Amino acid sequence: MSAIVAAHGPFDGQLGLRMLQRMRHRGSDGLGHRSGEGWWLGTQRLAIMDPGPDAEPLTGISDGTGELWLAGDGEIYNHRRIRERLGTSARGSDFEAVLQLVRRRGAAAFESLWGAFALVVAGDGIAGADERDERTGRGDGASVGESADTGGFFAVTRDVFGIAPLYWAQRDGTVLFASELKAFDDDWRGLVEPFPPGHVWTPQTGLVAGPEQPSMGPVLLKSRDPREEPPAWVFAALRETLVRAVEQSLDASAPVGVLLSGGVDSSIVTAIAAKLMRERGKTLPSFAVGMEGSRDLAAARLVAEHTGTEHHELVYTAEEAIALVPQVVSELESFDPTLVHSAVPHHLVAALAAERVKVVLAGEGADELFAGYSHFGRHESGDRLHEELLETIAGMHIGGLQRVDRVAAAHGIEPRMPFLDLDFVELAMALPPEWKLLRDERPAKWLLRRAFDGWLPDEVLWRRKEQFGQGTGMNVVLREHYGASCSEEDLAREGSLVDPPLRTREELAYYRMFVAALTGIDAERNVGRFVEA
Repeated sequence: MSAIVAAHGPFDGQLGLRMLQRMRHRGSDGLGHRSGEGWWLGTQRLAIMDPGPDAEPLTGISDGTGELWLAGDGEIYNHRRIRERLGTSARGSDFEAVLQLVRRRGAAAFESLWGAFALVVAGDGIAGADERDERTGRGDGASVGESADTGGFFAVTRDVFGIAPLYWAQRDGTVLFASELKAFDDDWRGLVEPFPPGHVWTPQTGLVAGPEQPSMGPVLLKSRDPREEPPAWVFAALRETLVRAVEQSLDASAPVGVLLSGGVDSSIVTAIAAKLMRERGKTLPSFAVGMEGSRDLAAARLVAEHTGTEHHELVYTAEEAIALVPQVVSELESFDPTLVHSAVPHHLVAALAAERVKVVLAGEGADELFAGYSHFGRHESGDRLHEELLETIAGMHIGGLQRVDRVAAAHGIEPRMPFLDLDFVELAMALPPEWKLLRDERPAKWLLRRAFDGWLPDEVLWRRKEQFGQGTGMNVVLREHYGASCSEEDLAREGSLVDPPLRTREELAYYRMFVAALTGIDAERNVGRFVEA
């Protein structure tokens, strides 16, 4: 995890440094910045993959034709495969591998990346040179992202799910990018909006779609009667693909742990990661929080004992949780009650984990892939369910993923979400959606649960779905306290300040905190809200 600030066009570097300072929590291992003809890059880096003792916060490469620099956030999963294809050294950071590919292919290199990332690459007279020669036989054409008049290069991209955050704004010939809303100065804030996932921006092409999202249509076993039992290989494939994704998520030079809520998703991730760590002769740290007597804490203890993790937990009071809310709204950059309810315990568990690790595994994504939320139960049609799952996945970057990223970032740790590994997403969405419909004999996420039968105690594996805020005891506590802090008259007067209107007095209380912390930000463009259709 790192903080990114980048600009193309006229720009004062002092503004860039101010923006980075506001996001110092995202990376305390080094500050770096570079500028060239018409561009500026800066980053606050969190060291996860060890690139060597002399590494700079910004990743750069150079040759006889110029330099190329990268400011990046996140992780490139296939960097070793990229190195093999390029025939370069097997050592070095994942971002260095990206730069080597960009040097050869220009912005087209982004189509080959697999991971969770936001990247800005800039330089002078180097990018795309090799690929241009191979394609045209000439050395004077401009690659995608390269300016034909200056020889400079500037390109921006974000992963297809928007796991890594990125925002942007445009004014007076300058395009400005940053990892969080709070980074922008007040006079820029009214222009800020999310940079769309799965897109690339260059000065020459503007915003274009690509790299492509993995196949998201049901393509497997389409002729099967949905009431039939799936063949055994379906469960084996789900199991093998998720194990591989967790193994990839454990790839770090820094200490790794797991956020263990006690729900089925985080428990499955914990069981897999603990097994893989044991095979390496290590013990996985796990972290859980809750109010005294909460169901999440009890379930997390059971999973920790079953899987043999080094378990750490924190018990907090209602008063402590209530006092945290203004701070949590500010770091969350949202006022949606559902997110706030889950962000408060997430803040506490992230703080607990940050005392011992720099990377945490989380169970985010399984509900969106396997229809785990209760409102999915209204569907009788597999086709309609699949459509809503696609809509939900597309909105995760300003919903659940935002919560996971911001709260972890506030404590200087990097979250990784194995359920959103591209291979696993593609497999899960290829299965017949009728198998995901809620039925008496098939509870929510039964495909996933069946795939890991025997890996966890039955009382955990088949536990009824609860939101993080429910299991920790947050929902009722916060709803009652902050609902009482505003009147019905307040809601009637201020509720229409955003569209759709604020729904409850509790949401109005959080909206007021959001406005105080992020003055000038357009909430309608930047805040995802759970509004029932």
